[in-house]
Amino acid sequence: MKYNETKMVYYEDELNDEFSTAEITPDIVDENYKYIHKNIFWRIGEAILFLISLPIKFFVPKVQFKIKYVGKECVKSYKNTGYFIYANHTQPFLDTFLPTNHLFPKGNALIVNPENVSMKGMKTLVKMLHAIPIPNNKNGMKNFLSAIEYYIKEKKYAVTIYPEAHIWPFCTWIRNFKAVSFKYPIKYNVPSFCVTNTYKKYKGREGEVQIVSYLDGPFFPDEKIENQKERQKDLRDRIYQKMCERAKLSDAVVVKYVPKE
Repeated sequence: MKYNETKMVYYEDELNDEFSTAEITPDIVDENYKYIHKNIFWRIGEAILFLISLPIKFFVPKVQFKIKYVGKECVKSYKNTGYFIYANHTQPFLDTFLPTNHLFPKGNALIVNPENVSMKGMKTLVKMLHAIPIPNNKNGMKNFLSAIEYYIKEKKYAVTIYPEAHIWPFCTWIRNFKAVSFKYPIKYNVPSFCVTNTYKKYKGREGEVQIVSYLDGPFFPDEKIENQKERQKDLRDRIYQKMCERAKLSDAVVVKYVPKE
């Protein structure tokens, strides 16, 4: 990928604009959607898919972006703990496993939009990779929350959240995001970490981009803050600040996002 031919993209709303090129009609995710499968055949399928996906997860980022991971030692003390990962959302394909590579061999479930489990021919595979789709009606919230709780209490998994919610390919800054998803670490009293994927000029290869992926944490809810909403905002602000600090290390601009006047 080259950074010497920068593309200009104009945006209106950094909270809601979407720049993914995929056009997928989302399936209904409601109270009938099954998040957790415990039968033996499903579990065997998950194990086989996990093994098959390993070379893709590790070699594609290495070949395409000469990726470098920084901070894996942050999670070593938490291998027997469920926790949350907050990551910036800048790659439509790689974002499905870049946080996972930081955590290996720990499992990773991802909170995703319904479109991610609606792709023809891919639905079952995505589900087996522990996708947790956000319900598109309120009747599905109970099962959605139960799935998050299941993965956290299993302790073998992290749960990854993309608080920016929408994909902005190659964005080199952290967009504003809401505090709503930061209620989960508070509810389950578990640590949080953040993954920030940055884009840098690859030394020795003029015009080429390298991803350097930073893992930071742990971040804990401040128990001295009694108000739930204020505690969420405090956790959100500390993680946002760290992600912004890391994002400033980017020096290769493939896509420049400019606000519309």
